[in-house]
Amino acid sequence: MNEKIVSMKLKDLPPLTKADHERLALLAARPDSEIDPSDMPELTEEDWKSAVRGKHYRPVKAQITAHLDKDVLAWLKADGRGYQTRMNAILRREMIQARSTNS
Repeated sequence: MNEKIVSMKLKDLPPLTKADHERLALLAARPDSEIDPSDMPELTEEDWKSAVRGKHYRPVKAQITAHLDKDVLAWLKADGRGYQTRMNAILRREMIQARSTNS
């Protein structure tokens, strides 16, 4: 199989138009009963055994300099390596919650 992978960055995509937002809102409002999944194969336990989390989703990272309170940084680092990933996860959770309350 000769597949060509196309990679796009978010900054390279055109912004959504008002019409795009309206179409997306209409799709989101459709009830599940109107969705026809008959052409999608059912995933088996075997499929899930070889699944890889995040394989196709990699947000673009930005390097920053941030000033944090020392106690906050110590708390983030207390669990060892990965404190920046934990910090990102905390900020993402807050962003998602803020978006859902502002909608």
